[in-house]
Amino acid sequence: MSVSLKAQCGKAHVRAVAALMRAVQRATLGAVVALALIASAGTQAAAFETTAPTGILVDFGTGRVLFEKEADKTIAPASLVKLMTVAVIFDELRKGTISRDDRFTVSEYAWRTGGAASGGSTMFLPLNSEVSVDDLIKGIIIQSGNDATIVAAEGIAGSVDAFAAKMNALGKQIGLTGSQFANPHGLPDPDQYVTVRDLAKLAEYLIRTFPEEYPLFSEESFTFNGITQRSRNPLLALGADGLKTGHTSEAGYGLVASAQRDGRRIILAISGMQSADERAREARRLMEYGLQDFEEVVLIEAGEPVGEAVVRGGVAPTVAMTAEEELRLLVPRGSLADVKRVVVDNGPVEAPVAAGQRLGWVRFERGEETLREVPLHAAQPVEQAGLLQRIREALSEHLTWR
Repeated sequence: MSVSLKAQCGKAHVRAVAALMRAVQRATLGAVVALALIASAGTQAAAFETTAPTGILVDFGTGRVLFEKEADKTIAPASLVKLMTVAVIFDELRKGTISRDDRFTVSEYAWRTGGAASGGSTMFLPLNSEVSVDDLIKGIIIQSGNDATIVAAEGIAGSVDAFAAKMNALGKQIGLTGSQFANPHGLPDPDQYVTVRDLAKLAEYLIRTFPEEYPLFSEESFTFNGITQRSRNPLLALGADGLKTGHTSEAGYGLVASAQRDGRRIILAISGMQSADERAREARRLMEYGLQDFEEVVLIEAGEPVGEAVVRGGVAPTVAMTAEEELRLLVPRGSLADVKRVVVDNGPVEAPVAAGQRLGWVRFERGEETLREVPLHAAQPVEQAGLLQRIREALSEHLTWR
């Protein structure tokens, strides 16, 4: 080959590579620019403030914390501890150690400590009477009966202390790292404390693990032994579907609640409010903030083409890359929060290419932070080209045909 022809071939090779790189860059940068332009048009949701001394708001679907304030500060739980009490009861039902029809006796300790004479919330269980587990569950969740929790604890574990050990064991299993339990009713005890972050985790556990039981938390009233009592959750009338309120002079007014709208669920927990009205007002504000000011955005549909990879020696010059699963991101409503996506491929890839073969990934970024990286796979197979076509392709990388 002459020097002139070699020079022409070298220039042609450079031009071919440059054209290929421009094509890949156009696909990649197009995705980045399109998403970045949408993001730049949005604005961040206004920062939320609350008078609650401690609180947290969590998106149930993604686990993203939307708001928190002193979320890891230990506090007295008051009746919010009954969420752990019913969690243990549900766990025992699931394991088959008890049944809903089992009947437990109301001891004098339960009657005096949690009954009408105690002055606290009660189910008004008669001394020495027998009550079913099913009624005890409703009495705890809807009526917040202290007597019901003690009867359940003694019937399941033999004593309040033994039941508290079950509460702590289950709490550790759930991942409650900042809480310790000493009784099932929430009356003041220096050895009993929680955090609102743990309370939100506990609520999530109840909703996910016991979906068949969860509707009980939205029941507005329960009648037992001729006495009807209403749920104390102020958000039930406003669209919440659970979970529990609590109050003692030490703990103040607290609440753990959950609500859903348009397929999204949130969980909130607050504590330390000065009145029931303040608790209701701040909980309502948190609920509306979580449901109104945020939205889930589908970044990638399952099977959606996300760029192309160059195929060498195949019957097709490129193959589409897709994500195998849908990817969603929770963002302030009307904004993608400055998120951009970058598509990276491993091409050129040698044929044959199998459907589903890993070819690259898509990366979602916010500034210097990488939020998610999702693998991309070949959308369809690409067979190896015939020998003559592969020879022509190899030669075209070095020669300019006229």
